[in-house]
Amino acid sequence: MNTIQTAWRRPFAGIQSFYRAYQHGVTRLTPVFDLALRCYIFQVFFASGWVKVHHWPGTLYLFQYEYHVPWLPAEWAAVLAASAELGLSSLLLAGYVTRFAATGLWILNAVAVISYPGLTAETVKDHYLWGALLTVLLFHGAGIWSLDAWRQRQTTVSHSP
Repeated sequence: MNTIQTAWRRPFAGIQSFYRAYQHGVTRLTPVFDLALRCYIFQVFFASGWVKVHHWPGTLYLFQYEYHVPWLPAEWAAVLAASAELGLSSLLLAGYVTRFAATGLWILNAVAVISYPGLTAETVKDHYLWGALLTVLLFHGAGIWSLDAWRQRQTTVSHSP
């Protein structure tokens, strides 16, 4: 190797070393991020479902006169929305059938944006954020601190020779 190549590589050796350490640290924090993401999404959707259930007459009123959910009677839409918010968000928190739960909540979130004309620019941004975070869960999965990962490990152990 000539001196020009050696001189060129020397500064990058420190950068590469720093980047490897940085990447290792970020990789170690990934399970914390995955769990925090699931907890945040759980809190948003579970709280919304809880309010719907505990104020059912108001919920029915909103679905009859404010929300215009396509293709469904208002009562059905209210029951499905509350059930999805409570059930699917709980599945996400546990990290169980995460991609399925994220897909269901993503669809619910999209229907909310489409069917409720009273959303402000600020609340639409919230829905876009939730949709983006649900998309991360849909493609990335729940992470290693989840029932999905535990199930995968159990399946792998039981099928190994």
